[in-house]
Amino acid sequence: MDNSISITTAIPDDISVILSFIRGLAEYEKLSHVCIATEDKLRETLFGEHPYAEVLIARLNNEPVGFALFFHNYSTFLARPGIYLEDLFVLPAHRNKGVGKALLVKLAQIARERNCGRLEWSVLDWNQPAIDFYQRIGAKMLHEWRICRMTETEISNLANSK
Repeated sequence: MDNSISITTAIPDDISVILSFIRGLAEYEKLSHVCIATEDKLRETLFGEHPYAEVLIARLNNEPVGFALFFHNYSTFLARPGIYLEDLFVLPAHRNKGVGKALLVKLAQIARERNCGRLEWSVLDWNQPAIDFYQRIGAKMLHEWRICRMTETEISNLANSK
């Protein structure tokens, strides 16, 4: 068996694979009940007139086994773009084979090519295997920062306020 990992930029034909990875991640994170992504929504937001994110697909022996979904953010302090990694997921049967690291290496290469000052992401505090993995590759945990979030209802309420 070859065990060769390849990382490619996703194309519209990868939509069903991307959605299956998103659903797998939602299940792993115990958040399936909030995962309402559809192939049509992904096609529009990833490959439509205004793409909002980019996706890398990891293949092991040409079989899709993981993905990374990311988009640009911006650091005013650095006056440079950054990359925010929204999702990183590898199928459970293919973990500990270098797939996650290969995805992050490719993302770091993209960040360097695009002159990004930061590569950032979030990890759930209970996901110790992921935390350990990220620290092994050199990521720093920013304990002094908290994530703030508004969903559709809160956004609407704020947008309608005076």
